[in-house]
Amino acid sequence: MGAQLRVYKRRIRSVTATKKITKAMEMIAASRVVKAQRKVVASTPYATELTRAVTAVGTGSNTKHPLTTQAETVVRSAVLLLTSDRGLAGAFNSNAIKVAEQLTERLEAEGKEVDTYIVGRRGLAHYNFRERKVVESWSGFTDEPTYADAKKVAGPLIEAIEKDTAEGGVDELHIVFTEFVSMMTQTALDDRLLPLSLEEVAKEATPKGEILPLYDFEPSAEDVLDALLPRYVESRIYNALLQSAASKHAATRRAMKSATDNAGELITTLSRLANAARQAEITQEISEIVGGSAALADATAGSDR
Repeated sequence: MGAQLRVYKRRIRSVTATKKITKAMEMIAASRVVKAQRKVVASTPYATELTRAVTAVGTGSNTKHPLTTQAETVVRSAVLLLTSDRGLAGAFNSNAIKVAEQLTERLEAEGKEVDTYIVGRRGLAHYNFRERKVVESWSGFTDEPTYADAKKVAGPLIEAIEKDTAEGGVDELHIVFTEFVSMMTQTALDDRLLPLSLEEVAKEATPKGEILPLYDFEPSAEDVLDALLPRYVESRIYNALLQSAASKHAATRRAMKSATDNAGELITTLSRLANAARQAEITQEISEIVGGSAALADATAGSDR
């Protein structure tokens, strides 16, 4: 019994130490998700106004720009997958990877080649383990992304879509990220960034009933698109990075809270088992004392006779 009691006490100490760690990680994630959520809100006005400007140029001119014109035959598509550098976030990474794989299967079923770009060590490790080709990857900034990071990610993608497919370019650009809906809800989804669907973008950028202003373009609408659309891609990727960061911190907070609660329940269970083992040990000692006393009494009575 004594050995069993020592085992329970050792496990209680171990689980208590783990509970302290998960509680600390929960508090850290809670503070980070608030900061990330503020950044998401702060980036929205810029992205909205930039989208309005792109929409105005695209709908206000007859320019056939490669970034706003759908190719007659789509040969190759690029998929940008946003994951995190660290785990301990529940199903955050696996959900995003699942959506990316479903998107890839759908594009390949349509007869398109798919080039995969990945942000985050978790997504890269998943693809490397399965020996899947990754054109380019980035890591080290998923917890606190900056606009410079978004620009670094957007650069190769913009170059790829500006190239001809015969030279290794792509006709479409899709992004897979986790949208931050609330502290309890984060949804992995895919979105097509390029080429732009001007009708859909116009609906998103323009409130109902508002009429877009008319513009004169100088030097030309094509030059304006050349300047605006890369910024549009950067802003969309930056917003997606911020959404993914906020979602990851929220998922980590939820996972660590669950781990902390489970550790508390396990400590309670182990404490009950330890008390039962201690009680059984005490009962056994009492039984041995009583038995010894009875044997000694019987021996004394026999000698008196």
